[in-house]
Amino acid sequence: MYAKRISEIHNGQDVTITHEKTKGISINKYLADAEIASRRGAETLIKDGRVKIDQVVAKLGDRVLEHQVVTLDNKEITPVTTKVYYILNKPKGIVCTTEPLDGNIVDYMNVEEKIFPVGRLDKDSTGLILLTNDGDIVNKILRNEFGHEKEYVVTTDKPLTESFLNYMRNGVVIYNQKRNTYQQTLPCEIKKLSDNSFSIILKEGMNRQIRRMTQALGYQVESLTRIRVMNFTLDGIQEGYYRHLTQAELLDLKKQLVEVK
Repeated sequence: MYAKRISEIHNGQDVTITHEKTKGISINKYLADAEIASRRGAETLIKDGRVKIDQVVAKLGDRVLEHQVVTLDNKEITPVTTKVYYILNKPKGIVCTTEPLDGNIVDYMNVEEKIFPVGRLDKDSTGLILLTNDGDIVNKILRNEFGHEKEYVVTTDKPLTESFLNYMRNGVVIYNQKRNTYQQTLPCEIKKLSDNSFSIILKEGMNRQIRRMTQALGYQVESLTRIRVMNFTLDGIQEGYYRHLTQAELLDLKKQLVEVK
């Protein structure tokens, strides 16, 4: 099964987010632009000594000038000049990974470009996810300190109480796997939609955060759909379909990220 493109939306010209290169670009960004990995993933390749600039092993912080040759495992790599940006309304059962697993999101998209998801939705969740071959924007969108909003609609297994909503709104203590410690989630916006459904807007993104917050309060999530990331929404995109970002959306994205270094 493949994702289906909304062709009537993809009839405008491509808009590429450009980057300043007069003083070269960071080796992390160079690898991301070559569709090798995200900028964070590129750090591992560099630390492992697999990347060279003009036959010299690269170090974190190195910059690549226009005339220099970059290799990965002694094979020359070059940045991809054409950037693509997709919005997918992910169906249940698709895994947000580039790993060669059954049901991975890259195979599901079935596009020519070598793309990767910006963040993730777990296998049982549905809704909006961005995919691109522009590794430069990934960290700028995902890093918690930039506070980019992500909005979800959640249905639970039993009626919501005011106590539940207040705890969710003010922060719930859950285990942070990356930091190997318990921590309280940040305050967030909560709105009750029905007896057993609510919307939630997060500015952070711990693994399976909403499911774990809900479970910590004695509830189970029956359905979870992300309906918005920053200014991007699912308007006009049926579940299982995707589209390219519009010119206006790309220009707005560039404006929002221009101050993010």
